[in-house]
Amino acid sequence: MTDCTDVLVLGGGPAALCIASELNKRGVAVEGIAPEAVDAPWPNTYGIWANELEAVALDHLLEHRWRDTVSYFGAGGDAAEDQPTAHGIDYGLFDRAALQNHWLNGATGVLWHRDSAERVENEADHSVVICASGEVRKARLVIDATGANSPHISRPDRGAVAGQAAYGVVGRFSEDPISSGRFVLMDYRSDHLSDLQRLEPPTFLYAMDLGDGLFFVEETSLALAPGVAYDVLKQRLKQRLDHRGVQISEVLHEEFCLFPMNLPLPDRSQAVLAFGGAASMVHPASGYMVGSLLRRAPGLAEALAAALADPSLGSVDLARRGWQALWPTELVLRHQLYQFGLGRLMGFNERLLRTHFSTFFSLAREDWFGFLTNTLPLPRLMGVMLRLFALSPWELRRGLVLGAAKQQKPCWLNEASND
Repeated sequence: MTDCTDVLVLGGGPAALCIASELNKRGVAVEGIAPEAVDAPWPNTYGIWANELEAVALDHLLEHRWRDTVSYFGAGGDAAEDQPTAHGIDYGLFDRAALQNHWLNGATGVLWHRDSAERVENEADHSVVICASGEVRKARLVIDATGANSPHISRPDRGAVAGQAAYGVVGRFSEDPISSGRFVLMDYRSDHLSDLQRLEPPTFLYAMDLGDGLFFVEETSLALAPGVAYDVLKQRLKQRLDHRGVQISEVLHEEFCLFPMNLPLPDRSQAVLAFGGAASMVHPASGYMVGSLLRRAPGLAEALAAALADPSLGSVDLARRGWQALWPTELVLRHQLYQFGLGRLMGFNERLLRTHFSTFFSLAREDWFGFLTNTLPLPRLMGVMLRLFALSPWELRRGLVLGAAKQQKPCWLNEASND
């Protein structure tokens, strides 16, 4: 059996590297367990609003940055409906290797083990991780950063979890699939669909010009339980491109994504702490997480470093300090507000979603930006949601009101009472 380290991080993806780096920079003894090499290339792309990175002085980690950022919320078919909604805020795509190296460079003192955790057992003053290899490792605190499906993190069962599913292609095309130099956050135009298809779960195009004749185009479903199948998204993407007279000439990369959007918050009394997807940190309104990792990891690492300085604290007490730092009451309530709103949107058809997002992006820029990045204080978030409700057409209001009575009480009380 190995010596007992301060913190043992499970996982080797963005969340694991992020928290390991922040802890290491604060002098915490950290080890990690990951099934693959932590410097192996990441397969998926990560986008973010450039202002989020500027706020933490990390915008140099962007590989691409677009000033022409738009969405389309018309049905298509006439010139007026094809007019884009301009967002007026830069959007960026991470240089994945640069982001990965940023965290690896901060974690140079971390010892990584190529293995996977089979189970975690908690004793009075430490936790024990039994690995698939048969190795047994001890730590004062275990942080699970292996993702939303971790078997080591317990959470309430509230039924099927809605997923944001996406299928995308990086490639070359017979014609430009979007305007040169442009980023498209959401293209909900549906003129390529039959009347019957418009009754099916809505999907939208997320796309960007990568330069040198390369484009990334991705068909995305906002959220559904179960998530929309990849073959459906692939067919929808082809149909969308065909309708615009565009064919894929060369596929350089295919991307398959499925993000849990309404995952319940974990049981915050358990002795294993979570971070990233395992901690339900995916934004329920947008599906984004990297910005949240960057903003919240330093505070969590500070709290844990202070707690670890007290040798009398065991795993349960250390985890409790960590849960309190990661999910204070305000963030819990904000998270549930977002989940409440998502639950309503999941019942909207394609026409109502187009109307909703058109109304949403008519809000003041700082309001919709703060909403999508989860950076608004709770009172202001509630004010923005009330403003959105006031601006919404009657049919949208009716959908929101009819759903409110069903979910508001259990969502707020069940989660907030776990502090």
